Amino acid sequence: MDWNAKDQQTEKNTCFLQSFGHAVDGIKVVLERERNMRFHLLATLVVIAGGLWLGIGRSDWIWITISVFIVVVAEFTNTMVEAIVDLIVGETYAPLAKVAKDVAAGGVLVAAGTAMIIGSLIFLPYIFPLLGWK
Repeated sequence: MDWNAKDQQTEKNTCFLQSFGHAVDGIKVVLERERNMRFHLLATLVVIAGGLWLGIGRSDWIWITISVFIVVVAEFTNTMVEAIVDLIVGETYAPLAKVAKDVAAGGVLVAAGTAMIIGSLIFLPYIFPLLGWK
């Protein structure tokens, strides 16, 4: 996305395709700018590969899918909060800006931690027998 383009849209979207295009631009921004989002994407690919290899059940896939998307939404929200705060305060330090950014980042941490717990509850019962544990 070209941040300095002269023809930036300022009015409401006029059709679904225009809205869809902006949504895709948003996804690109998060993937390009946020290292942690790329890490979450890699972790998701590892989880999918592990789930396929272990043959996890349908309800397990549902929980994995929900967990992944909660983390993704948290990361998108964190990126959005950071962008809005930076827009408002610029390069100036503001204690409330720090609070907003820290809370948003904390939300990602809580989401990722919860996803790890859910993943452990799902995968460990499949992994333990492979290790000879009951």
